[in-house]
Amino acid sequence: MTQLTLPQNIARRRRGFLLPPFALLVGLALFGGTFIAYVLWPTWPGAPAPMNAPTLPITIEGVLFEVPPGAIRAAVQRHPGPHERIDLAFEWPSLTPPPPDGAPQAQPPEASESANATGRLFVTIAPLGPVLPPKERLRSIYPRYVEAAASAGADGLAILPFRADSPYRGEDLVYFAETPERFFARCTRKSGVVAGNCIVDRDIGSAVVTLRFARDWLNDWRGVAAGFDRLMAQLGQGSANRNQ
Repeated sequence: MTQLTLPQNIARRRRGFLLPPFALLVGLALFGGTFIAYVLWPTWPGAPAPMNAPTLPITIEGVLFEVPPGAIRAAVQRHPGPHERIDLAFEWPSLTPPPPDGAPQAQPPEASESANATGRLFVTIAPLGPVLPPKERLRSIYPRYVEAAASAGADGLAILPFRADSPYRGEDLVYFAETPERFFARCTRKSGVVAGNCIVDRDIGSAVVTLRFARDWLNDWRGVAAGFDRLMAQLGQGSANRNQ
């Protein structure tokens, strides 16, 4: 069979006709790939704010908080803007950020003389999500799982154990007996050398502030509740909905 061949000048001419469209397609493909990579490439925050910087404007689920960077426990969270959640720590009762690198921090004289509780308060701010607000849990969820009788606690508190077959086994519901919605907390019990701890939740719009502290602080629960109010004011949420 005779092989079909083209004269060299015709072959070169046809290749010349094909080069511009081919180059254009390659250019468009490169541009499109670069644009897509730019759009989809993750954007990372810049360097963490210094520990002694002014408060950072941070939003959780659209709720604005003014947070001292020294209180933010993870450096990756130490930048302004929207966050999925933030984890904080404060000295109690001064409500100042912990000292850096374990350095001692002096408390104001009035705090050290009058406070019954000292230590560290741990705070998490996160979306409320599908979880019921704290007061709704107090009204409709917790009563399903508690024992029948409560015992008396310090300064008007009542202590109601959760049943052993409940999701909160090993915990107590501690609340102000006269007005439970004024103050209530879920607390673990002391076990051996492990001290009990409590959590108080405060919902703010679509965000929830969870405060974790030593159960011994409940001996001065009114002072604890007042301190939580001061902290919410520091975070720019002085008029926030609260369970106290």
